Amino acid sequence: MKKFLKLFSYSLLAIILAGFTGLYIYYHSFSAEQDNIEINSDNLKYFHESYNKSRQAFLTAVHEAGRKFNNIELSEFRVSSNVDTNLIMDLCYIPPQQDTNRLLVLISGTHGIEGYTGSAIQQMFLNDILNEEIANDMAILLIHAYNPYGFKYYRKATEFNVDLNRNCGTDNSIFENKNPGYGDLYDLLCPAGKVNTGNPKNQFFYLVAIWNILKESMATLRQAALQGQYEFPEGIYYGGNDFTPQTNYLKKTLPKIFEQYDLIFAVDLHTGYGEWAKLHLFPNPEKDDYVRTATESLFEGYHIDWGDSDDFYTIMGDLSKYLQKVNPQALTLCMPFEFGTLNSQETFGSLVSIHRMILENQGYNNGYKNHRNEIKVKNDFKEMYYPSSEIWRSEVIRQSREMLELSIGHFKDIELED
Repeated sequence: MKKFLKLFSYSLLAIILAGFTGLYIYYHSFSAEQDNIEINSDNLKYFHESYNKSRQAFLTAVHEAGRKFNNIELSEFRVSSNVDTNLIMDLCYIPPQQDTNRLLVLISGTHGIEGYTGSAIQQMFLNDILNEEIANDMAILLIHAYNPYGFKYYRKATEFNVDLNRNCGTDNSIFENKNPGYGDLYDLLCPAGKVNTGNPKNQFFYLVAIWNILKESMATLRQAALQGQYEFPEGIYYGGNDFTPQTNYLKKTLPKIFEQYDLIFAVDLHTGYGEWAKLHLFPNPEKDDYVRTATESLFEGYHIDWGDSDDFYTIMGDLSKYLQKVNPQALTLCMPFEFGTLNSQETFGSLVSIHRMILENQGYNNGYKNHRNEIKVKNDFKEMYYPSSEIWRSEVIRQSREMLELSIGHFKDIELED
Protein backbone atom coordinates (compact mmCIF):
# COMPACT_ATOMS: atom_id res chain seq x y z
CA MET A 1 0.00 0.00 0.00
CA LYS A 2 2.83 2.38 0.92
CA LYS A 3 4.55 1.54 -2.35
CA PHE A 4 1.35 2.30 -4.28
CA LEU A 5 0.87 5.66 -2.50
CA LYS A 6 4.47 6.59 -3.15
CA LEU A 7 4.13 5.70 -6.83
CA PHE A 8 0.86 7.60 -7.05
CA SER A 9 2.42 10.69 -5.42
CA TYR A 10 5.36 10.67 -7.82
CA SER A 11 3.03 10.20 -10.80
CA LEU A 12 0.82 13.07 -9.67
CA LEU A 13 3.85 15.29 -9.16
CA ALA A 14 5.14 14.40 -12.62
CA ILE A 15 1.77 15.30 -14.17
CA ILE A 16 1.68 18.63 -12.33
CA LEU A 17 5.25 19.47 -13.37
CA ALA A 18 4.51 18.51 -16.98
CA GLY A 19 1.40 20.68 -17.00
CA PHE A 20 3.26 23.57 -15.40
CA THR A 21 6.11 23.24 -17.90
CA GLY A 22 3.68 23.07 -20.82
CA LEU A 23 1.86 26.16 -19.61
CA TYR A 24 5.15 28.03 -19.21
CA ILE A 25 6.30 27.13 -22.72
CA TYR A 26 2.93 27.96 -24.26
CA TYR A 27 2.80 31.40 -22.61
CA HIS A 28 6.34 32.40 -23.60
CA SER A 29 5.95 31.15 -27.17
CA PHE A 30 2.39 32.39 -27.65
CA SER A 31 1.44 33.41 -31.17
CA ALA A 32 -1.96 33.94 -32.76
CA GLU A 33 -0.71 34.09 -36.35
CA GLN A 34 -2.23 32.03 -39.15
CA ASP A 35 -0.60 31.02 -42.42
CA ASN A 36 -3.53 29.71 -44.43
CA ILE A 37 -4.78 33.04 -45.78
CA GLU A 38 -3.94 34.30 -49.25
CA ILE A 39 -1.99 37.58 -49.49
CA ASN A 40 -2.99 40.32 -51.90
CA SER A 41 0.35 42.04 -52.43
CA ASP A 42 -1.36 45.15 -53.82
CA ASN A 43 -2.82 45.77 -50.36
CA LEU A 44 0.64 46.04 -48.82
CA LYS A 45 1.61 49.25 -50.63
CA TYR A 46 -0.28 51.37 -48.12
CA PHE A 47 1.85 50.33 -45.13
CA HIS A 48 5.02 52.17 -44.17
CA GLU A 49 7.57 51.73 -41.40
CA SER A 50 7.91 55.30 -40.17
CA TYR A 51 5.61 58.15 -39.22
CA ASN A 52 7.28 60.46 -41.75
CA LYS A 53 6.75 58.05 -44.65
CA SER A 54 3.17 57.36 -43.60
CA ARG A 55 2.42 61.06 -43.37
CA GLN A 56 4.01 61.77 -46.75
CA ALA A 57 2.01 58.96 -48.35
CA PHE A 58 -1.18 60.35 -46.80
CA LEU A 59 -0.43 63.87 -48.05
CA THR A 60 0.33 62.50 -51.53
CA ALA A 61 -3.04 60.72 -51.55
CA VAL A 62 -4.73 63.97 -50.48
CA HIS A 63 -2.94 65.85 -53.26
CA GLU A 64 -4.16 63.31 -55.81
CA ALA A 65 -7.71 63.64 -54.48
CA GLY A 66 -7.36 67.39 -54.95
CA ARG A 67 -7.03 66.80 -58.68
CA LYS A 68 -10.50 65.22 -58.74
CA PHE A 69 -12.47 67.17 -56.16
CA ASN A 70 -12.93 70.87 -55.56
CA ASN A 71 -12.02 73.02 -52.56
CA ILE A 72 -10.13 70.46 -50.49
CA GLU A 73 -8.88 72.05 -47.27
CA LEU A 74 -5.70 70.71 -45.67
CA SER A 75 -4.67 72.00 -42.25
CA GLU A 76 -2.09 70.89 -39.72
CA PHE A 77 -1.66 71.15 -36.00
CA ARG A 78 1.89 70.97 -34.67
CA VAL A 79 1.90 69.18 -31.30
CA SER A 80 4.25 70.68 -28.73
CA SER A 81 7.00 68.36 -27.51
CA ASN A 82 10.15 68.36 -25.41
CA VAL A 83 11.96 66.07 -27.82
CA ASP A 84 10.61 66.64 -31.35
CA THR A 85 9.58 69.78 -33.24
CA ASN A 86 8.01 67.91 -36.16
CA LEU A 87 4.98 66.15 -34.69
CA ILE A 88 1.94 67.03 -36.81
CA MET A 89 -1.72 66.07 -36.81
CA ASP A 90 -3.22 66.66 -40.28
CA LEU A 91 -6.85 67.36 -41.10
CA CYS A 92 -8.14 66.94 -44.63
CA TYR A 93 -11.63 68.30 -45.24
CA ILE A 94 -13.33 67.63 -48.56
CA PRO A 95 -16.51 69.72 -48.75
CA PRO A 96 -19.46 68.05 -50.48
CA GLN A 97 -19.33 68.51 -54.22
CA GLN A 98 -23.12 68.91 -54.19
CA ASP A 99 -25.63 69.92 -51.51
CA THR A 100 -25.83 67.29 -48.77
CA ASN A 101 -26.46 66.99 -45.05
CA ARG A 102 -24.02 64.10 -44.55
CA LEU A 103 -20.45 64.00 -43.20
CA LEU A 104 -18.09 61.02 -43.12
CA VAL A 105 -15.15 61.10 -40.65
CA LEU A 106 -12.14 58.73 -40.64
CA ILE A 107 -9.62 59.02 -37.79
CA SER A 108 -6.17 57.45 -37.45
CA GLY A 109 -3.58 57.42 -34.69
CA THR A 110 -5.79 58.02 -31.67
CA HIS A 111 -3.50 55.42 -30.15
CA GLY A 112 -0.25 56.53 -31.78
CA ILE A 113 1.34 53.22 -32.83
CA GLU A 114 -2.00 52.12 -34.28
CA GLY A 115 -1.71 55.03 -36.70
CA TYR A 116 0.41 52.96 -39.11
CA THR A 117 -2.61 50.82 -39.85
CA GLY A 118 -5.08 53.70 -39.65
CA SER A 119 -3.02 55.74 -42.09
CA ALA A 120 -2.87 52.80 -44.49
CA ILE A 121 -6.66 52.53 -44.40
CA GLN A 122 -7.08 56.28 -44.98
CA GLN A 123 -4.75 56.08 -47.97
CA MET A 124 -6.68 53.11 -49.33
CA PHE A 125 -9.94 55.03 -48.89
CA LEU A 126 -8.63 58.03 -50.82
CA ASN A 127 -7.19 55.89 -53.62
CA ASP A 128 -9.65 53.03 -53.96
CA ILE A 129 -13.03 54.00 -52.48
CA LEU A 130 -13.58 57.74 -52.73
CA ASN A 131 -15.32 58.52 -56.01
CA GLU A 132 -17.55 61.20 -57.50
CA GLU A 133 -20.74 59.58 -56.23
CA ILE A 134 -19.53 59.50 -52.63
CA ALA A 135 -18.09 63.01 -52.84
CA ASN A 136 -21.44 64.29 -54.08
CA ASP A 137 -23.39 62.51 -51.35
CA MET A 138 -21.29 63.49 -48.35
CA ALA A 139 -18.50 65.67 -47.04
CA ILE A 140 -15.31 63.90 -45.95
CA LEU A 141 -13.10 64.67 -42.95
CA LEU A 142 -9.87 62.73 -42.46
CA ILE A 143 -7.98 63.21 -39.18
CA HIS A 144 -4.48 61.80 -39.62
CA ALA A 145 -2.19 61.05 -36.65
CA TYR A 146 -4.24 62.36 -33.74
CA ASN A 147 -1.28 61.28 -31.58
CA PRO A 148 1.78 61.90 -33.76
CA TYR A 149 4.26 61.31 -30.92
CA GLY A 150 2.99 57.80 -30.24
CA PHE A 151 2.80 57.22 -33.99
CA LYS A 152 6.40 58.26 -34.54
CA TYR A 153 7.90 56.60 -31.47
CA TYR A 154 5.78 53.42 -31.43
CA ARG A 155 3.78 54.16 -28.28
CA LYS A 156 0.04 54.08 -27.67
CA ALA A 157 0.17 57.09 -25.37
CA THR A 158 1.49 60.60 -25.89
CA GLU A 159 4.89 61.86 -24.83
CA PHE A 160 3.32 62.63 -21.44
CA ASN A 161 1.79 59.16 -21.14
CA VAL A 162 -1.77 60.29 -21.91
CA ASP A 163 -4.10 57.88 -23.67
CA LEU A 164 -6.07 60.11 -26.04
CA ASN A 165 -8.98 57.67 -26.11
CA ARG A 166 -9.42 58.42 -22.39
CA ASN A 167 -8.87 62.18 -22.83
CA CYS A 168 -12.04 63.30 -24.64
CA GLY A 169 -15.12 65.02 -23.28
CA THR A 170 -17.20 68.17 -23.42
CA ASP A 171 -15.93 69.39 -20.03
CA ASN A 172 -13.32 68.63 -17.38
CA SER A 173 -15.61 66.41 -15.34
CA ILE A 174 -14.12 63.32 -17.00
CA PHE A 175 -10.91 63.86 -15.05
CA GLU A 176 -12.83 63.34 -11.81
CA ASN A 177 -13.77 59.77 -12.75
CA LYS A 178 -12.49 57.04 -10.47
CA ASN A 179 -11.40 53.51 -11.30
CA PRO A 180 -11.07 51.76 -7.91
CA GLY A 181 -10.26 48.43 -9.56
CA TYR A 182 -7.10 49.94 -11.03
CA GLY A 183 -5.85 51.02 -7.64
CA ASP A 184 -6.48 47.55 -6.26
CA LEU A 185 -4.26 46.10 -9.01
CA TYR A 186 -1.64 48.87 -8.99
CA ASP A 187 1.31 46.66 -8.04
CA LEU A 188 0.48 44.29 -10.90
CA LEU A 189 -0.18 47.01 -13.49
CA CYS A 190 2.60 49.44 -12.50
CA PRO A 191 5.64 47.45 -11.29
CA ALA A 192 8.53 49.46 -9.88
CA GLY A 193 12.10 49.48 -11.14
CA LYS A 194 13.69 48.87 -14.50
CA VAL A 195 12.28 46.19 -16.78
CA ASN A 196 13.89 42.81 -16.35
CA THR A 197 12.03 40.26 -18.46
CA GLY A 198 13.96 37.42 -16.85
CA ASN A 199 12.90 38.02 -13.26
CA PRO A 200 10.36 35.59 -11.69
CA LYS A 201 7.53 38.16 -11.65
CA ASN A 202 7.71 38.48 -15.42
CA GLN A 203 8.53 34.86 -16.17
CA PHE A 204 5.46 33.78 -14.18
CA PHE A 205 3.26 36.82 -14.74
CA TYR A 206 0.46 34.58 -15.99
CA LEU A 207 0.30 32.75 -12.64
CA VAL A 208 -0.14 36.02 -10.74
CA ALA A 209 -2.75 37.16 -13.25
CA ILE A 210 -4.57 33.83 -13.13
CA TRP A 211 -4.63 34.07 -9.34
CA ASN A 212 -6.30 37.49 -9.65
CA ILE A 213 -8.75 36.04 -12.17
CA LEU A 214 -9.64 33.22 -9.77
CA LYS A 215 -10.25 35.76 -7.00
CA GLU A 216 -12.29 38.03 -9.25
CA SER A 217 -12.81 37.21 -12.96
CA MET A 218 -11.19 37.84 -16.33
CA ALA A 219 -13.82 40.50 -17.01
CA THR A 220 -12.98 42.27 -13.73
CA LEU A 221 -9.25 42.27 -14.46
CA ARG A 222 -9.81 43.46 -18.03
CA GLN A 223 -12.20 46.21 -16.94
CA ALA A 224 -9.88 47.49 -14.20
CA ALA A 225 -6.88 47.59 -16.53
CA LEU A 226 -8.49 48.95 -19.70
CA GLN A 227 -11.30 51.22 -18.53
CA GLY A 228 -8.97 54.16 -18.09
CA GLN A 229 -7.81 56.04 -15.00
CA TYR A 230 -6.96 59.60 -13.98
CA GLU A 231 -5.01 59.12 -10.74
CA PHE A 232 -1.69 57.56 -11.78
CA PRO A 233 0.22 59.53 -14.47
CA GLU A 234 2.80 56.74 -14.69
CA GLY A 235 0.14 54.09 -15.25
CA ILE A 236 -1.29 52.47 -18.36
CA TYR A 237 -4.44 53.95 -19.90
CA TYR A 238 -3.91 57.26 -18.09
CA GLY A 239 -6.42 59.85 -19.31
CA GLY A 240 -4.53 62.91 -18.10
CA ASN A 241 -5.54 65.72 -15.74
CA ASP A 242 -6.54 68.10 -18.52
CA PHE A 243 -7.22 68.01 -22.24
CA THR A 244 -4.12 67.66 -24.41
CA PRO A 245 -3.29 70.37 -26.99
CA GLN A 246 -4.48 68.23 -29.90
CA THR A 247 -7.71 67.38 -28.10
CA ASN A 248 -8.30 71.09 -27.48
CA TYR A 249 -7.59 71.76 -31.16
CA LEU A 250 -10.25 69.25 -32.20
CA LYS A 251 -12.68 70.68 -29.63
CA LYS A 252 -12.20 74.07 -31.30
CA THR A 253 -12.19 72.85 -34.93
CA LEU A 254 -14.78 70.08 -35.13
CA PRO A 255 -17.87 72.09 -34.10
CA LYS A 256 -17.35 74.45 -37.05
CA ILE A 257 -17.46 71.48 -39.42
CA PHE A 258 -20.03 69.30 -37.67
CA GLU A 259 -22.59 72.11 -37.31
CA GLN A 260 -23.11 72.08 -41.09
CA TYR A 261 -24.46 68.51 -41.12
CA ASP A 262 -27.46 66.61 -39.79
CA LEU A 263 -26.06 63.11 -40.37
CA ILE A 264 -22.53 62.21 -39.30
CA PHE A 265 -20.76 58.85 -39.53
CA ALA A 266 -17.39 58.62 -37.76
CA VAL A 267 -14.94 55.69 -37.86
CA ASP A 268 -12.02 55.58 -35.40
CA LEU A 269 -9.36 53.12 -36.57
CA HIS A 270 -7.70 50.86 -33.98
CA THR A 271 -5.65 47.69 -33.66
CA GLY A 272 -4.91 45.26 -30.84
CA TYR A 273 -8.04 43.83 -29.29
CA GLY A 274 -9.70 40.72 -30.64
CA GLU A 275 -9.13 37.78 -32.94
CA TRP A 276 -5.99 37.89 -35.08
CA ALA A 277 -6.48 39.52 -38.51
CA LYS A 278 -10.18 40.07 -37.95
CA LEU A 279 -12.07 43.36 -38.03
CA HIS A 280 -14.21 43.80 -34.91
CA LEU A 281 -16.90 46.41 -34.39
CA PHE A 282 -16.47 47.49 -30.76
CA PRO A 283 -18.48 50.59 -29.75
CA ASN A 284 -19.26 51.51 -26.16
CA PRO A 285 -22.77 50.61 -24.95
CA GLU A 286 -25.51 52.71 -26.57
CA LYS A 287 -28.64 53.50 -24.56
CA ASP A 288 -30.48 55.33 -27.33
CA ASP A 289 -32.43 52.71 -29.27
CA TYR A 290 -32.73 54.92 -32.34
CA VAL A 291 -28.97 55.54 -32.52
CA ARG A 292 -28.29 51.85 -31.92
CA THR A 293 -30.71 50.73 -34.63
CA ALA A 294 -29.37 53.30 -37.11
CA THR A 295 -25.80 52.20 -36.40
CA GLU A 296 -26.70 48.54 -36.89
CA SER A 297 -28.27 49.42 -40.23
CA LEU A 298 -24.87 50.63 -41.47
CA PHE A 299 -23.31 47.22 -40.81
CA GLU A 300 -26.14 44.96 -41.84
CA GLY A 301 -25.08 41.32 -41.72
CA TYR A 302 -22.15 41.91 -39.33
CA HIS A 303 -21.99 41.44 -35.58
CA ILE A 304 -21.57 44.52 -33.39
CA ASP A 305 -20.32 43.96 -29.85
CA TRP A 306 -21.92 46.81 -27.95
CA GLY A 307 -19.72 46.32 -24.92
CA ASP A 308 -22.65 45.39 -22.70
CA SER A 309 -21.87 41.68 -22.39
CA ASP A 310 -20.51 40.31 -19.13
CA ASP A 311 -17.02 39.60 -20.46
CA PHE A 312 -16.38 42.88 -22.30
CA TYR A 313 -15.04 46.19 -21.02
CA THR A 314 -16.16 49.80 -21.34
CA ILE A 315 -13.99 52.91 -21.30
CA MET A 316 -14.14 56.50 -20.02
CA GLY A 317 -13.28 59.65 -21.95
CA ASP A 318 -13.37 57.96 -25.36
CA LEU A 319 -13.30 59.87 -28.63
CA SER A 320 -16.44 58.27 -30.08
CA LYS A 321 -18.69 59.38 -27.23
CA TYR A 322 -17.29 62.89 -27.48
CA LEU A 323 -17.95 63.05 -31.23
CA GLN A 324 -21.60 62.22 -30.61
CA LYS A 325 -21.88 65.38 -28.49
CA VAL A 326 -20.12 67.85 -30.81
CA ASN A 327 -23.36 68.66 -32.67
CA PRO A 328 -26.28 67.67 -30.42
CA GLN A 329 -28.75 68.46 -33.21
CA ALA A 330 -27.22 65.89 -35.56
CA LEU A 331 -27.55 62.13 -35.67
CA THR A 332 -23.94 61.07 -35.11
CA LEU A 333 -23.12 57.40 -35.57
CA CYS A 334 -19.68 56.33 -34.35
CA MET A 335 -17.91 53.03 -34.83
CA PRO A 336 -14.40 52.04 -33.72
CA PHE A 337 -12.87 49.56 -36.17
CA GLU A 338 -10.62 47.23 -34.18
CA PHE A 339 -8.26 44.81 -35.92
CA GLY A 340 -7.27 41.96 -33.60
CA THR A 341 -3.67 40.81 -33.23
CA LEU A 342 -3.25 38.43 -30.27
CA ASN A 343 -6.63 36.77 -29.82
CA SER A 344 -7.07 38.96 -26.77
CA GLN A 345 -10.77 38.14 -26.62
CA GLU A 346 -9.56 34.87 -25.07
CA THR A 347 -7.96 34.52 -21.63
CA PHE A 348 -4.41 33.67 -22.64
CA GLY A 349 -4.24 36.23 -25.42
CA SER A 350 -5.61 38.83 -23.03
CA LEU A 351 -2.92 38.02 -20.44
CA VAL A 352 -0.15 38.28 -23.04
CA SER A 353 -1.58 41.61 -24.26
CA ILE A 354 -1.84 43.16 -20.79
CA HIS A 355 1.65 41.94 -19.89
CA ARG A 356 3.18 43.50 -23.01
CA MET A 357 1.39 46.77 -22.26
CA ILE A 358 2.65 46.78 -18.67
CA LEU A 359 6.27 46.08 -19.68
CA GLU A 360 6.34 48.77 -22.38
CA ASN A 361 4.91 51.34 -19.98
CA GLN A 362 7.32 50.31 -17.21
CA GLY A 363 10.24 50.65 -19.62
CA TYR A 364 9.10 54.08 -20.80
CA ASN A 365 8.83 55.36 -17.24
CA ASN A 366 11.63 53.48 -15.48
CA GLY A 367 14.00 52.24 -18.18
CA TYR A 368 15.37 48.77 -18.87
CA LYS A 369 17.90 46.53 -17.14
CA ASN A 370 19.79 46.13 -20.42
CA HIS A 371 19.51 46.67 -24.16
CA ARG A 372 18.36 43.11 -24.78
CA ASN A 373 15.34 43.66 -22.54
CA GLU A 374 14.52 46.92 -24.31
CA ILE A 375 14.64 45.35 -27.78
CA LYS A 376 12.44 42.42 -26.77
CA VAL A 377 9.79 44.54 -25.03
CA LYS A 378 9.60 47.09 -27.85
CA ASN A 379 9.47 44.42 -30.57
CA ASP A 380 6.73 42.52 -28.74
CA PHE A 381 4.79 45.75 -28.27
CA LYS A 382 5.11 46.70 -31.92
CA GLU A 383 3.92 43.26 -33.04
CA MET A 384 0.88 43.63 -30.79
CA TYR A 385 -0.24 46.86 -32.44
CA TYR A 386 1.46 46.87 -35.84
CA PRO A 387 2.14 43.26 -36.86
CA SER A 388 4.80 42.70 -39.50
CA SER A 389 2.81 39.78 -40.96
CA GLU A 390 1.94 40.42 -44.61
CA ILE A 391 -1.11 38.20 -44.19
CA TRP A 392 -2.38 40.41 -41.36
CA ARG A 393 -1.76 43.61 -43.30
CA SER A 394 -3.35 42.28 -46.46
CA GLU A 395 -6.43 41.18 -44.51
CA VAL A 396 -6.72 44.57 -42.79
CA ILE A 397 -6.98 46.37 -46.12
CA ARG A 398 -9.29 43.75 -47.63
CA GLN A 399 -11.70 43.82 -44.71
CA SER A 400 -11.51 47.62 -44.33
CA ARG A 401 -12.35 48.09 -47.99
CA GLU A 402 -15.28 45.70 -47.70
CA MET A 403 -16.64 47.23 -44.48
CA LEU A 404 -16.22 50.85 -45.57
CA GLU A 405 -17.91 50.24 -48.92
CA LEU A 406 -20.80 48.50 -47.15
CA SER A 407 -21.29 51.06 -44.39
CA ILE A 408 -20.84 54.12 -46.63
CA GLY A 409 -23.37 52.64 -49.03
CA HIS A 410 -25.89 52.29 -46.20
CA PHE A 411 -25.00 55.72 -44.82
CA LYS A 412 -26.12 57.29 -48.09
CA ASP A 413 -29.56 55.77 -47.55
CA ILE A 414 -30.14 56.83 -43.94
CA GLU A 415 -32.78 59.45 -43.38
CA LEU A 416 -33.54 61.37 -40.20
CA GLU A 417 -36.76 60.41 -38.44
CA ASP A 418 -39.47 63.04 -38.37
